[in-house]
Parts: sequence; C-alpha cells; structure tokens
Amino acid sequence: MESKSILLEKYEVGRLLGQGTFAKVYLAKNLKSGQTVALKAFDKEKVFKVGLTEQIKREISVMKMVNHPNIIKLYEVMATKKKIYFVMEYAKGGELFQKIAKGGRVKEEIAHRYFRQLIDAVDFCHSRGIYHRDLKLENLLLDEEDNLKVTDFGLSALIRSEQQGGLLHTTCGTPAYVAPEVLSKKGYDGAKTDMWSCGVILFVLVAGYLPFHDLNLMEMYKKIQKGEFKCPSWFSSRLKKLLHKILDPDPSTRLTVEGIKGMSWYRKGFDRDQVPKEKKIKENATVVKKEKREKMKVASMNAFDIISLSSGFDLSGFFVERENRNETWFTSRQPVSVLVSRLEELGKKLKLRVRKKENGVVKMMTRNGGRKGVVEIDAEIFQIDSSNYMVEIKKSNGDTLEYQKILKEEIRPGLKDIIWTWQGDKLEQQ
Repeated sequence: MESKSILLEKYEVGRLLGQGTFAKVYLAKNLKSGQTVALKAFDKEKVFKVGLTEQIKREISVMKMVNHPNIIKLYEVMATKKKIYFVMEYAKGGELFQKIAKGGRVKEEIAHRYFRQLIDAVDFCHSRGIYHRDLKLENLLLDEEDNLKVTDFGLSALIRSEQQGGLLHTTCGTPAYVAPEVLSKKGYDGAKTDMWSCGVILFVLVAGYLPFHDLNLMEMYKKIQKGEFKCPSWFSSRLKKLLHKILDPDPSTRLTVEGIKGMSWYRKGFDRDQVPKEKKIKENATVVKKEKREKMKVASMNAFDIISLSSGFDLSGFFVERENRNETWFTSRQPVSVLVSRLEELGKKLKLRVRKKENGVVKMMTRNGGRKGVVEIDAEIFQIDSSNYMVEIKKSNGDTLEYQKILKEEIRPGLKDIIWTWQGDKLEQQ
C-alpha cells in the first residue's frame, strides 16, 4: 500500500483484513459517504509478471454483471502507477469457513437458509452465462445480518449466449470441492460442476467436515470420482436424499438448479415450517408492498463504467479490448419510466421483439435470424445520481456487424432527443 492512509483523496485506508499471493484486502471508509468498504489491492508488477491480467479483466467483467443481494458488490475500480484497487462491499461477518472452523457444524435449519441463498446467487450467475468454478466455504462471506455473500470470481468462466452448450476445459478449483468430471480433463459443464461444489458446501455446513477427504490426494480423487461418501447419523432423511442426488459423479444425472429447487428439503426446509401462519401472512403482505415500491427501481451505475469515462482514471486500455466491442452506452436526464417506455416504443417501431425485465432491463430481438442467428440487444438502465442515468446497450447474441448497423442507423437516431451524451461524444467535456 502507499504510505498515506488516504487513497486518491477518496478512501481512508484502515487495517489489513487478509492477504493472498497477489493481493491484500484492507478495511476502508469512503470519505464522502462514510460507507465502510473492503479494498482489494493488486500489485501491478506482480500481475503482469505472472500473467494475471486476463484473470483480473474477467473478474471485473463478471462482477459488472452480477448485481444480486447474495453476491459481493464491486463498487469501483481504481489504479495508481503501482497498484490496482477493487472497492468492494464489506462483509462484516467474515468467512463462513471461519464460522465452521470455530464453532463446528451448524444446525440443519441454519444450513438450509445459507444453502437457499447460495443457490439463488449461483442460479442468477448461471442465467447470465457465468460459472464460478471455485465455490467453497472460504469464498462465502457473511454480512452483519448473517446473510450469505458469494465472492472471488477470479476463476469464473463467462460464456456468451452464442457459446451456450459448449464445454469448459480448464482444470481449476479447490481439490476437495472439485467435481469428478473436471479431474477427467475431457471437458465439463460449468453449471453442473458448480452444483457439485454447492453439494459439498451443504455437507460441510451440517457435518462439520468434508464428504471427500484423505491425506493422500490421489485417494481423495478416487473417492470423488466414485462419489463415495457417507452422511453422519444426525442428517435428516430428506437432506441425505438431496445430497446423494447432488453429489452424483455422473453429471448427466446430477441435480440441476431446477431439480434442487424441486426437492422437499429445499422447498420446505425447517425455519419456514416453524413460522406461525399469521406471521407468514404479514410477511407475505410486506413482500408484496415492497415489490410494488421497487417495481421501477434500477441498479446504481457500476463505478468501473463511470471511471472509464474519465481521462484521469481511464483503465480501459488495461482491462478492455477496444476492437470489436459489443457494448456502448449513453447518459440521459430522463426518468426511468421514460427511458423504458422509449426503448420499448423504438423496438416495436423497428419491428423487433421486445421483452421488459425487472430492474430497468429491456431486451430487443430481431424476428429473423441473421448470419449468426437472431440478433439480441440488451439495454440496461443504471442510476448515476438522483437525476442522471446511464443506459448500457450491448449485443448478447448474433452477428456483430448486423448489431452495429442497427445501433448506428436505427437505435441512436431514434433516441437522439433523450440522449445527453453518447459514448465517444464529448466525453472529455463531461
């Protein structure tokens, strides 16, 4: 770290929270907002020397896409001459691993709560073509309200929609949590290997030890490949049934996310069954009211994108390939409702299929397939401050040239009256 305790006139840097081979994590405070954050600092020289550039780029790309309550948020990316900094959400409760290491196993009803949060987060990642590939207790954090937070996407794989169905081949992960097909080196499905790791995590939570363990690494691998494990006597029958279906060495019959959600242990669990009926009714009513209030709520603009607009902190040359970019953005002072409405109107005018998702995302698709199939365009709205918004437009499927033609000749002219600035236009003045 720099000798000064104030970083770039923005963050007051505090105590060291932890460190790895290439990065250190510090507790820090935003001087303007007072918010406590975790500051992950990479040494640039080490990053270049060992070839971690692509891994860091991938981690940033992935964390830009995963805005979920059970995933650690990336607020900002900054750089100095010697360091690269990730400004991240601070999980006050620390690692779930430490909780198990200190207190032993947790009760089944508590494990049920953590596991549901884990599956929700992993399912969200998979829906966006992201596979973590290193799910383990050490990469699961807890906030001050004891909610689970997934972190460390350094080994994740990002599969574009046109690549869906393809197999991954990189052997990675932590030995005790890795799926048997990863060890075979014949290619594997990222979603199914993540499910295996989730199964190992669930087992450890309730048992207090790993399902596959041996002092001899090769013997442990043999157990993993055969799916040889034994549930302790205190496991409920429903939990045993679920685990044997998740920790299935055959990926073709292993439970998927949908399969897990259909199992009785996952659906019913324990804690929800013990809630009195009257309390459930009140809670459901509160959820409905909250959903109505947040119906037009959008995500805050990821600070990495904001930084990339500033010449003083432009990291795009280090992290982002300039050629053949499939995304662009514009800023606007129109409210979310107007932006969504205009995007829908434009899509219909261009005879595109339009689908509106939650949190300010509008998806547009051509009705006929082009050279590489249907062109799919996602427009996602982010809030910069109380009166300014940024709309990121990106191609999620189809031919790049066809996408760029629609963008240049149709979308940009069609929205010109609500655009404040477009990427590349007077950004230095902004």
